[in-house]
Amino acid sequence: MTSAAIPTSAAQQARRAAPWVAGWLLLMVVIAVAGRQAARELAVFQIMEMRSLMGMLMLYPLVHAAGGLRAMRSRHLPRHVLRNAVHYVAQYGWFVALTMIPLGQVVAIEFTMPIWTVLLAALFLGERLHRWKVAAVVLGAVGVAMIARPGGGQALGAGQAIALAAALGFAVSVILVKSLTRWDQAVTIMFWMLVVQSVLGLLPALAVWRWPSPAGWAWVVLIAFCGTFSHYCIARAMALADATVVVPMDFLRVPLSALAGWLVYAEAFSWPMVLGTALILVGNLMNLRRVPAPASPG
Repeated sequence: MTSAAIPTSAAQQARRAAPWVAGWLLLMVVIAVAGRQAARELAVFQIMEMRSLMGMLMLYPLVHAAGGLRAMRSRHLPRHVLRNAVHYVAQYGWFVALTMIPLGQVVAIEFTMPIWTVLLAALFLGERLHRWKVAAVVLGAVGVAMIARPGGGQALGAGQAIALAAALGFAVSVILVKSLTRWDQAVTIMFWMLVVQSVLGLLPALAVWRWPSPAGWAWVVLIAFCGTFSHYCIARAMALADATVVVPMDFLRVPLSALAGWLVYAEAFSWPMVLGTALILVGNLMNLRRVPAPASPG
């Protein structure tokens, strides 16, 4: 292996995490479409509550395989509560933004999250921030800016501002997930996410409750499935690799979501989208470069 390659241990970690990141990407693109469809009929608070309650049923086989409810005990419940309170607010903003601005733009603005995540991971998790990771984030951010085109003749509107606030919340949530993987299994993290968010959302959901149509039920079931297992995927990926490796790989969700918006909603897919996607891919490749080991003394 040449000096430009990453070390064997890091390469193995990246290969183990990649399938889980791929699962996360697919499920998150699907949930964006399903969320917009469901929000045409139901209030966001109700969608989120139904998603959490259904998610608990869907997660049960994994809970059972991990040893049942006894195995879900955690010595870090305050961290779980904090993480899920932040995530709940960010998720609410994300769903609301889906109803206000184009799908690709919501996800593109969300991708200011890796900038915050890399910085927070370096500050609070002690992860190394070498020049290739910085370059990956910078190129990814430029690519996202080209796709979102925030200065393209329009001021930052309410939908964009809500999506930006959600991105910051997601960054905090990702860092807390990474810290939790030091002590708890991915299924434990998922279990407490669903429990805490079900409790947080119960009263707001009851205040706006209406019975869904058959189509509404179908969209919410899809949201519950994607929401539950996408977070299981990302928790598994975070347990196998640094956040500063996993998150830049997630940049691929931007062009994938824009493609979904074009196919499903005929949203614009332009040259800035193509160029931005190219920059994102280059950034991901740069993120896999090896940092040369320090020379041995003497």
